[in-house]
Amino acid sequence: MTKLTFFTLIVLATSISFIFLETPPKSYYHTLFISDSFSDNSSIANHLYTLTKRPHVAGSQPNADAAAYVLSIFTSCNIPSHLTSYDVALTYPVSRSLTLKSSEKTIKFGLFQEIYDGDPYAEVADEVLPTFHAYARSGTATGPVVYANYGRVEDYATLREMGVNVSNTVVLPRYGKIYRGDIVHNAHAVGAIGVLIFTDKKDYGGEKWFPDDKWMPPSGVQVGSVYDGIGDPTTPGWPSTGECERLSDEEVDEGGNVPLIPSLPISWADGDAIIRTIGGKVANVDWQGEKDSPIYRVGPGPAIANLSYEGQQVISTIQNVIAVIEGEEEPDRFVILGNHRDAWTFGAVDPNSGTASLLEIAQRLEKLQKRGWRPRRTIILCNWDAEEYGVIGSTEWVEENREMLAARVVTYLNVDCAVQAGDFRASATPQLDELIIQAAQQVQDPDNSSQTIYQSWLASGNDTTVKLGRLGGSGSDYAAFVQHIGAPAVDMSFGQGYPIYHSMYDDFVWMKKFGDPMFHRHVAVASIWGLVALRLADDEVLPFNYLSYAYELQRSAEYLEAEISDKGISLVPLYASIEKLRKAATRIKNDLKALKAKRSRASVRELNDRLVMTERAFTDRDGLSSRTWYKHLIYAPAKHDDYGSNSFPGISDAVENAKSRNSSDSWHSVQHEVWRVARAITQASLVLSGRLT
Repeated sequence: MTKLTFFTLIVLATSISFIFLETPPKSYYHTLFISDSFSDNSSIANHLYTLTKRPHVAGSQPNADAAAYVLSIFTSCNIPSHLTSYDVALTYPVSRSLTLKSSEKTIKFGLFQEIYDGDPYAEVADEVLPTFHAYARSGTATGPVVYANYGRVEDYATLREMGVNVSNTVVLPRYGKIYRGDIVHNAHAVGAIGVLIFTDKKDYGGEKWFPDDKWMPPSGVQVGSVYDGIGDPTTPGWPSTGECERLSDEEVDEGGNVPLIPSLPISWADGDAIIRTIGGKVANVDWQGEKDSPIYRVGPGPAIANLSYEGQQVISTIQNVIAVIEGEEEPDRFVILGNHRDAWTFGAVDPNSGTASLLEIAQRLEKLQKRGWRPRRTIILCNWDAEEYGVIGSTEWVEENREMLAARVVTYLNVDCAVQAGDFRASATPQLDELIIQAAQQVQDPDNSSQTIYQSWLASGNDTTVKLGRLGGSGSDYAAFVQHIGAPAVDMSFGQGYPIYHSMYDDFVWMKKFGDPMFHRHVAVASIWGLVALRLADDEVLPFNYLSYAYELQRSAEYLEAEISDKGISLVPLYASIEKLRKAATRIKNDLKALKAKRSRASVRELNDRLVMTERAFTDRDGLSSRTWYKHLIYAPAKHDDYGSNSFPGISDAVENAKSRNSSDSWHSVQHEVWRVARAITQASLVLSGRLT
């Protein structure tokens, strides 16, 4: 007897045991939700195929059609649903060009992604936008080329040490380590006048490429946004609704979140051609390319690059799709599941593998409701728009509903790319670690039926415990929930990164051949995502564990101490506040014992409110000192990498500044930031304890 059959028999036996009961326990429905009889990989495949028939960038008619499709599935599941629209500033390419002039010849680059023989999407390939960077600066840059590795701050420090002057050059960094917007900002900070970001074969290519293998073709280009902010750039902190207030172009520029020099993304074939013209010193070994690549030198020149880009900013309508299953006992407490719909091209991985999984969850929830299940708390399914431009759809919704969400959200559960390349992984605010592990222990591994997702996850890390990431980066729709209003959150997927990312080759064919041929991984993501949601919606006492949070903060404080131990900064207040949180989290166990004795609805509600609002206490209304939209003092993006995740971001920003200036005032600011974080953690411990001083 296979394990799957055995599991199915358990479900059947459980069903029979409750046949004469009016109301089975919630756990019965949870077991049904992840059962083989409730999942449908063919339905998921059909959703993904339908969503990815055409390119559907934000603001386009195909993306509005995709919104209508999502809405139709939600409503067919008898879930009350609606569209919420915003009018936001988006940019589109008008023209772009790139030439390279050397003493021998002039190369004019075509800047297009090639259609392959037999491409089923050839007829709609012309609907793919020309390769560009959203919010890139319009303009022309002409100068010698400098190779800049991954375009990080430390890479420019290395160039300085090598005696390379980057001023008035066009830099050539490669994708792979940091957010592309920070690549452009870092280049501008050191005096570059233009940026060409290439997809290096070393990181994204192979001996064969799509459609014969999973790797990026030579002409493939990773497009994307270079905006460093969150939400509509013209409405920072308030929603883009109707005739709202908007910043002028000059005010947006002064905000520092849009680039001030032009940039273009280019393919690894074009990057290779440019590399071959660069002279100067040989780059370090870890800066080199693939084994069959030319020797990478840093320049500058001698070839001269001329890049030109013109973009157009328009106010476009975007649409979030919102579906609400109202809770029976606590309708004013929200468990929110979210995924975005818009894509730079066809979006089979990013993001519609997640969209298809979300629709699968909706269909399973309908089946549960037909069996008599009703959630204790309200479940909200959200399909966001314009995430690719700067997490815009979710941010505008959070900003519009900020006060209600801050009072009512229990947790936000995000899936962007449900299926990429690699094993299951999850990131979360730490009080949810234990819940995610429990769910992973209940869902079968789609690649190995003899074990659970948890077992394969554990094996992939070669450790005794699984490692969960944190949510300090701003790379997806959890950002506004965690970093602006302080909601507990999760982000999960199979894999992290895939070679044809943000290119026109991210289509249904790639997914069917290389990503998830049988769509079993999609089924598994829907199972674990939905199971976590059901636990949060149905458990009488919320399954939060703040001891995990205290331990995580302790580790982060120890890392910080190692970094600044010789700078005269006292971390005593920080350690003391963490100990207060640990004690408050420990006392929760006693509160749970007392709760079992009383079992009153009011006492359960009071305890749950403490568990939810403790996360809110980690926020500060003034936000980070130099980035005030970010309110969370524990998790926010790294200052020079929006994808990077920093613990104690305000302290990190202050330390970076102090190391640069090395003045008594700058180190005093570090101490001030330590006190700010310590006060926030102390507030969190008071909220968790539920006792006034």
